[in-house]
Amino acid sequence: MTTADLIVAGMLLFTPANAAQPQDGSAECLALNMYYEARGQGTAGLLGVTAVVFNRVKDKRFPNTICEVIEQGPTSKWWWKKKRKIIPIRNKCQFSWYCDGKSDIPKNLPIYTKFLRIAQAMVAKDIPFIDITDGALFYHADYVLPGWAKTKKRTTRIGNHIFYRWEIGK
Repeated sequence: MTTADLIVAGMLLFTPANAAQPQDGSAECLALNMYYEARGQGTAGLLGVTAVVFNRVKDKRFPNTICEVIEQGPTSKWWWKKKRKIIPIRNKCQFSWYCDGKSDIPKNLPIYTKFLRIAQAMVAKDIPFIDITDGALFYHADYVLPGWAKTKKRTTRIGNHIFYRWEIGK
């Protein structure tokens, strides 16, 4: 067991199961993002993608809630006219799982439940959060090279994700 695994185990062990939680869905959004973006990345990968969400919430250039950050992306007016429902344009979201056209219901409920408990503790600020990405606002998998990457400053690599931020003052 790595140090990072011990930290997460401690978070789960010492976080009250019945702690008061915000009722805005933030923990659920964050847990789903952890599940779909970092499920196979280990604890450091989980903390890295979560840092990007928190960093974006704090940055005035992005939406100011966890769910709005995760669900950010262009939407289609066609869907609104037809279904009276706002639907993101497929494969155009900030976090690809949110608009890939696949079901967002986790198949591995024990893993999702673990992530939900961690997310609840983070959202309720029951555990301190340390940004291990050095202020990253963006990341991508190491097997792709998006055009935007050359306009950002690389901060770190965690697992198969590479993290970036805008330069200070931009």
